Amino acid sequence: MAFELDSDTRAIQQEARAVAAQVAPLAAEADECSHVHEPTLEILRAGDLCSLMVPAAYGGRHERVDPLAVCVVREALMAASAHLDSLFALQGIGSYAIAVAGTDEQREEWLPRVATAEVLAALALTEPVAGSDLRGIQTTLTADGNELELNGVKSFISNGGAAGFYTTLAREGDRHSLVLVPADASGVTVAPSPEIIAPHVLGEVTFDRVRLPSSARLGDAGTGLRHVLATLSVFRISVAGAAVGLMDGALACAADHAAAREQFGRPLVRLGPVAGLLADSWAELEATRLLAYATAEAARDDPSAHLDRSSLAKLAATEAACRVVDRCVQVMGRWGLIRGSAIERYYRQARPMRIYEGASEVLRLGIAARLCAEMADRRGQ
Repeated sequence: MAFELDSDTRAIQQEARAVAAQVAPLAAEADECSHVHEPTLEILRAGDLCSLMVPAAYGGRHERVDPLAVCVVREALMAASAHLDSLFALQGIGSYAIAVAGTDEQREEWLPRVATAEVLAALALTEPVAGSDLRGIQTTLTADGNELELNGVKSFISNGGAAGFYTTLAREGDRHSLVLVPADASGVTVAPSPEIIAPHVLGEVTFDRVRLPSSARLGDAGTGLRHVLATLSVFRISVAGAAVGLMDGALACAADHAAAREQFGRPLVRLGPVAGLLADSWAELEATRLLAYATAEAARDDPSAHLDRSSLAKLAATEAACRVVDRCVQVMGRWGLIRGSAIERYYRQARPMRIYEGASEVLRLGIAARLCAEMADRRGQ
């Protein structure tokens, strides 16, 4: 592989693989859960990987969150269990705005507990009427003296009902603010979301006249979308890492089957059409892995400057994951259709990745605009 991980990242990768190996025997059960699978959470806590999700000043490992480290960890965890990967990823996705925009008190109260996974984190953006179009959200935040009042409904929120706090985007006047809402605040209720094809901890979170101190804002009033974009700048690339892990796991299943299964007097791998499916899948896996690693490496110093590239990596990897897993099912024939098998889980888990943290169609708009701008700059040189 042309991209060489540094020694620190390789060590983190090995840690993640060790945690994944512990969870693998539990994955069939854990990945069918729409609530937190406690044995998986306990293994994640013991492995200390969540310390990667907060700055060193609050119990983390690095001065700031390292996108490449997060990417390689998600690759290893997703290959074993989508539930494990989600628990890990959301610790960063839900808490990053606290790290970059929170007060000292907010950071000291929440981030050390996020680092140990004592408290689970959540980011509350999506609403019944607003998914990709975050400017269309209807949840409101209203200042009232030294307090704030929060009203609205958030939909399909990961870790809904399990999180200790919700980093929540709300409309404040004609702008948008982020506010930190403890899960036990009066007026916060959670109901289950509709079950999705790949079970996931999801909830519908209602804020009914929730009263908060004005210090609950994360950053200044009206800066919420900026901090959401900062979060995406770091963690969108990690979705590409997870997609690479999913492809890797699926291709391992298919390759083992093709080597062992005989038809027409020879192993499947020696039949031309099957060999083509495997070869094309391996090519896509390795290409997207290199793109994910290189993009995460570039984002280490200035994540916000590389959001379009992160979108490109996420688009390429998640679209490839669906193609690769589909080929792997085809290689395995009827054995790829067995309910509860690893390959069947990969098949269901691949599809949502093209929707969450930036639907492919929305990402293409920004990517195309960036492409045209870069071509124009190149012609102007």
